[in-house]
Amino acid sequence: MLELKRLHAGHAPAVLAFELANRAYFAASVSDRGDEFYEQFADRHSALLAEQEAGICAFYVLVAEDGSVLGRFNLYDFEDGTAVLGYRVAQHVASRGVATATVLELCGLAAARHGLRTLRAATSRDNVASQKVLTKAGFVPVGPADPADIGGKPGTWYQRDLYSSGMP
Repeated sequence: MLELKRLHAGHAPAVLAFELANRAYFAASVSDRGDEFYEQFADRHSALLAEQEAGICAFYVLVAEDGSVLGRFNLYDFEDGTAVLGYRVAQHVASRGVATATVLELCGLAAARHGLRTLRAATSRDNVASQKVLTKAGFVPVGPADPADIGGKPGTWYQRDLYSSGMP
């Protein structure tokens, strides 16, 4: 059974293992994070937790029964009831509906737990899988994304109004 959990300090080893195991897979569709990300992972993880504690972001991990991380689902840049959604799932669970189901679950949490009304997400034009996830989760394209928003690649912003989509 998979469980979406709020990121905490104890997740660091499993998140790093997830990132390392899927690095090449992620780099095929989004910009590689670079060696520095992995070398300074502990510091970055602590910084994320501090941002979460400050209430400007919320980070979640999708955890398998064995404690391994199968995905990361992030809400960041909270402003006026809106946040940006970012996510990535492990290669071995991709194309199985895991990302879509978890994004839908996170939409509910975004409204109920974080008081958000709107979520936005950007994806590159080449990332067809992410476009499908967003569309299936009720997001609609709302305009072009600046390449700086998605690792230097042209893309599209998607948006979902949480309240008009039946969310509380």
